[in-house]
Amino acid sequence: MLSNRQLFLKHLGQTSQSPLLLEVEKAEGVFMYGPSGEKYLDLISGVSVSNTGHRHPKVVSAIREQLDAYMHLMVYGEMIQSSQVRYAGLLSQYLPPSLSSVYFVNSGSEAVEGAIKLARRFTGRSKIISFRNAYHGSTCGALSIQGSEDYKSAFRPLIPDVWQAEFNNPDSLGIIDSKTACVIIEPVQGEGGIITPAGNFLSLVREKCSETGALLVFDEIQTGFGRTGHMFAVDCYGVVPDIILLAKALGGGMPLGAFISSPGIMSSLISNPALGHITTFGGHPVCCAAGMASMQVIIDEELIKNCRLRSEQFRSGLKHELIHEIRGVGLMLAVKLGSPSLVSYAVRKAPEFGLILDYFLFCDDSFRIAPPLTISDDEVALACRQIDALLDDTVKNAIA
Repeated sequence: MLSNRQLFLKHLGQTSQSPLLLEVEKAEGVFMYGPSGEKYLDLISGVSVSNTGHRHPKVVSAIREQLDAYMHLMVYGEMIQSSQVRYAGLLSQYLPPSLSSVYFVNSGSEAVEGAIKLARRFTGRSKIISFRNAYHGSTCGALSIQGSEDYKSAFRPLIPDVWQAEFNNPDSLGIIDSKTACVIIEPVQGEGGIITPAGNFLSLVREKCSETGALLVFDEIQTGFGRTGHMFAVDCYGVVPDIILLAKALGGGMPLGAFISSPGIMSSLISNPALGHITTFGGHPVCCAAGMASMQVIIDEELIKNCRLRSEQFRSGLKHELIHEIRGVGLMLAVKLGSPSLVSYAVRKAPEFGLILDYFLFCDDSFRIAPPLTISDDEVALACRQIDALLDDTVKNAIA
């Protein structure tokens, strides 16, 4: 009988020539466990998915309760389903009043696709502005607006009339004009290496969109649900977009995405044609139940406050000689080592030190720290000790 490792290599589509091949048998809280008792401290949360940790009891309970009621019923948008509408209502309570119409989909890429269609349909324009080093997903539309040609060139031609500005460079915003349907921006660039907006840059983008009639779209797929030390980055920077995109932690560990706008903008998908956007499994009731329970945990357990405290603890606790800089906000951090080879060695060696770390797609001199927001002070202290030991090993054995 083939082992799980053999089956993985034989039958699963691969994304690289050298997968990590770490087998996980169980996950609980901030830890993952291997089949032979290995224990790993998860410092990436499935890339900002498991904000309330793995298998939070209240999330698991909500899933079981929904399973006992019903699962899939019909194509999204035709039947009133309690977990969908109640979750949409809760989201609306924590977003600016204008962002009150929720369209659930299955993933972040699908949320991006929906936003592109919505912006083009509402404005009657075709031009899309995104930013260099931005990541918005891998489907063709999302890939078209991604900020790295390295990932796009092999798949061209992609969708036309996409232009790119430079994050934190006000001089690059002149390409936003009367032909622009929307500007899609991450309030904090994730895969670019956790780059925060400088000064009033987001406000300048908002002003330019308002002047030209372009819609402003915030991609909060990574920043949402307490990750930045605020429920959403709109709270952090005080700029209100016309559309907001959510996914990752939106589903509490289950697959779920959403694009959210005002009723006036969203209604443009209702007619001419009808079914302007449609999805079979978007807003799956089990996923919505899990997501709502997870968001309620963030609220009830004050995980946003914990996020801020643990962020400061990481910053004060990581003082190794290899660390050049720690960038970011909340528990969305980038640790700069200054050399791609050092980062590559440290990330691949991390499981031997009981850690799960990760790279950035567009920033090769830093590694990611984005643990569940439930992480405790003792667990952060453990993480800092193990990172320190890992970096000692990196100094001795990696080729800088």
